[in-house]
Amino acid sequence: MPSVEKLMHFLSSAIINAAGAAVLAFGMSTYWAESTLRCASTNDDFSNGTAFLKITLFNGTEDKIACPRFDKLGEYVEVFNRLQKHGQGPIVLHGLVVALLAVALFGSVGSILITLYNSFSNPYQTYMGPVGLYACSGLSASVATLALILFVLNVYPLQMFQALVLAQESDVKLENVKTDLHAGFFLLIPYICANLFAILIVFLYVHIAQTRRKEQEKPTEDAPQDIMMF
Repeated sequence: MPSVEKLMHFLSSAIINAAGAAVLAFGMSTYWAESTLRCASTNDDFSNGTAFLKITLFNGTEDKIACPRFDKLGEYVEVFNRLQKHGQGPIVLHGLVVALLAVALFGSVGSILITLYNSFSNPYQTYMGPVGLYACSGLSASVATLALILFVLNVYPLQMFQALVLAQESDVKLENVKTDLHAGFFLLIPYICANLFAILIVFLYVHIAQTRRKEQEKPTEDAPQDIMMF
C-alpha cells in the first residue's frame, strides 16, 4: 500500500497534467489570432478596402469590404486549404505547429498514465517510473514552447494572414496589417507551466524519499567506525 505522501504527490501531478491537457485541447479549438488588413486592387495607387480575418488553428471567418471591389461578409476560412493554395512557407510552418501540439497532447496523456500507475505501484527503476514522467512532461513543455515560437514567426515575419487573403484574392496588394494574438495562443503558457509544475511535484517527492533513505542507511555505514573509536 503506497504511503499517503506518495499518493498525494503523484495524484497531484496527474491532476495537474490532466488540467494542462484540457487547457491545451480547449486552446487548439478556440481562436488564435485576428488581423485587419488594408487592401486595394493592384491597379490602384491607394488603399480603398479592408479585410478582417479571425482564425483558429483549422478554420475561421473573413470579412471583406471593397477588397478589392465587392463586399464579402462572414466568409468561411479553411486555414490549411487557403495556405495550400498560396504555397510557400506558411503552410509548412502552420502544419508543423499543429503537429507539435498533437505531440504535446500525446505526451500529456503519457504523463497522466504514468503518474496514476506510480500512485499505486513502485516502478522506480523503469521507464514507467518518475523518469517516464520527466520525459513525457518535458517533451510536452518543449514542443509546446517550440509551437508557440513558430506560430509567432509564421504570423509576423512569414505573413500568414497576408497569405490567407492572397490565396483568394491574388490581384490585391495589402498594407497596414494589424495582427493580435488571441486566447488559443496564450493558453500555451499555462499548459507549459502545468507540465513543469507536474515534474517539480514528483521530483520533490523523489528527492525527499532518497534523502530519507540515505539517512536511514547512514547509521549502518558508520557503525564500524563507531566501534573502532571505542
